[in-house]
Amino acid sequence: MNRFLLPLVAFIVLVIFLGVGLNLKPREVPSPLIDKPAPAFRVPQLHEETKTIAPEDMRGKVWLLNVWASWCVTCRQEHPLLVELARQNLVPIYGLNYKDKREAAIAWLTERGNPYIATAYDLEGNVGIDWGVYGVPETFVIDKLGIIRYKQIGPVTPEALRDKIIPLVKELNGAK
Repeated sequence: MNRFLLPLVAFIVLVIFLGVGLNLKPREVPSPLIDKPAPAFRVPQLHEETKTIAPEDMRGKVWLLNVWASWCVTCRQEHPLLVELARQNLVPIYGLNYKDKREAAIAWLTERGNPYIATAYDLEGNVGIDWGVYGVPETFVIDKLGIIRYKQIGPVTPEALRDKIIPLVKELNGAK
């Protein structure tokens, strides 16, 4: 009897874990940085190596930080949406170019359009690590006090813009 009971119990436990895993949403991985101050950094800008950029430069306004790279396939998918969002002037978008070659990143933006006010250049990926980046693309919404309020893992989609990002930006800006 025990000979058959142990494999049955193991099978049932495995089925439960599989069932729970299938119901998880990988794009909604909770970030420990939500409702915490944005990690500090000061790095060179992508287009102007002699100028630097830091989150404190954006203090006082709601803004987005989009982590991207020219080698990122899914970044191509979200990029037209970011270009359109930038045209709408709803929220300033800053880029964090992650583990990329400067020349490739600049060429990529020249070819596809540049939605960013400025782009931080994170060649080694240290800024990305501090921000808890799992991979590119990722997008953060930061409030006027420099607090991270939302993290989009994976490409920004029309649904994410409509249902989460734009309503949150308007709320943080005090608009209805």
